[in-house]
Formats: sequence, structure tokens, C-alpha cells
Amino acid sequence: MDRLLANGWRHAGTHFYRYNMAFHKGMLTQVLPLRIPLKNFSPSKSQRRTQRSNEAAGFRVVVRPTEITREKEKLFEEHKAKFVDNVPDSIYDFLSQDPDTSPCPGGEVSVYDEDRLIATSFFDIGEESLSTIYGMYDLDYQKHGLGIFTMLMEMDYAQRLGKPIYYHGYCYECPSFYDYKKTFQAVEAFNWDGQWVPIAR
Repeated sequence: MDRLLANGWRHAGTHFYRYNMAFHKGMLTQVLPLRIPLKNFSPSKSQRRTQRSNEAAGFRVVVRPTEITREKEKLFEEHKAKFVDNVPDSIYDFLSQDPDTSPCPGGEVSVYDEDRLIATSFFDIGEESLSTIYGMYDLDYQKHGLGIFTMLMEMDYAQRLGKPIYYHGYCYECPSFYDYKKTFQAVEAFNWDGQWVPIAR
């Protein structure tokens, strides 16, 4: 898994793939796999503010092995309404039928407002890395930045596990919906020549 991630691969369920070009709004653009060497990472002021405000709101964070429940399937169906392009059909577009063990150990960050599930993100656990798969949140809580919050919680968990690298998916070279992935300090992009190079935030 670590070797695949280090060479720009991702997976959907148990199917592994990578691609270096894509069409976005009718324009051909380069695809950039991204990662963060965690020893060089610290949250921005905005990210720290998001974390503090969610902690102050009393939201409860649970990190555990991945488990798909009806509650999470319902959250997935509600969350995907925000997408205009590349709308996923099912949570299993991203996860295998045994997501806690296949294709590698998997975990989740779940966030609760009292007993209400308001966000979940899923991740893979490699020997040397943690790789986020998919994040979703209750659209009633959109102002809380829960997508960024769960990514920060994943990075914190990776550091506690002693994993030096955090992979956070693909983005496009051109401006797109995925630009939030470029906003993290110390982010690197795979240049398709086998090297990871720093990119400007």
C-alpha cells in the first residue's frame, strides 16, 4: 500500500487506479496526487480556528475501525447532494465490502453533536502512512468546516500512530473544487517522474 501511494495510486474499493490527466469544465488539466510529510506540518490560523470552534461546540470525536452503518449510509446520501460533477452512486464506490481490513486496515473519524452523527471520514492505514479515502458531513453543519476538521483529526491520529506521511487524494493543476487540498502547510505533489515536490499553497 505504501509503495502504491508513493507512486500516485489510489483505490476505489479493491480496485487500484491512477491517472495523470483529466477533463475539468471542458479543459484538459493535469492531475496532482497530494501528500503531507507530517514532520513539516502545522495547521494554519484558519485551520486552528476551525478545530478550536468545533471543540468549543462540544462535538465528540471517535476514531475507530471502519464500520458502515445505516446512519453512515444516510449521511452519505444526504452529503452527495452538494456535488454537481462526479456524483458518487454509493459509499462502496470508495470502500470495499470489508473496509476495516480490505484492501488494508481501515479506520474512520466520526464526529457527533450529542448523539447525532454529523461527520465521518474514512482512511487507510499503511506501514508508513495514513491515506484519507472519503469524507462526508451533515449539510446542516456546513458552517463548521467539518471536512477540514476530520482531515486534521486524521493527521493527528497518523502522528499518534507514528506514521510520517499523510496522503489526501488528488487535485487538479487548474482551479477546481479540490483546491482546499492545496491549502495545507508542507503539501507536496507527485510530478509523475517519480518525485514528490513542494507546491505553493
